[in-house]
Amino acid sequence: MRVGLTVNGRPLRADDVRESESLLYVLRERLGLPGSKNACEQGECGSCTVRLDGTLVCACLVAAGQAEGSEVVTVEGLADGDGLAPVQQAFLDAGAVQCGFCTPGLLVAADALLRQRPGPTDEDIREALAGNLCRCTGYEKIMDAVRLAAARYAEEA
Repeated sequence: MRVGLTVNGRPLRADDVRESESLLYVLRERLGLPGSKNACEQGECGSCTVRLDGTLVCACLVAAGQAEGSEVVTVEGLADGDGLAPVQQAFLDAGAVQCGFCTPGLLVAADALLRQRPGPTDEDIREALAGNLCRCTGYEKIMDAVRLAAARYAEEA
């Protein structure tokens, strides 16, 4: 089957997609967007988190055909232009990036949180990132990064 999507603002199409292929597979292998990571393939770790029509989903759990005509935002789509998105820069500045495997999903989830709730509480941050597992660090640097991004967004407003 043919699957047409708008990914990170660009209309894209994947041909010869099998019914068993996930959105994650299509993004990574057919559309050349390796930012979303393939870790557990069970929706448990959040490494493949993307926004699908504005809703956070684990791309490994979405059949590619279900995403036909949808708008997808991956970690590659967070930045606008040549520089990093503020949330991406905050993760670097706070030292929240370790091996980097969980980072794309955390970034997409953090970005979604900050879009919905510009001044999140620590509880809001924990809840928003609850579906994303990091095996390298404690979560304090990740919390620091989201707080830093929120503060930077507030300064810009």
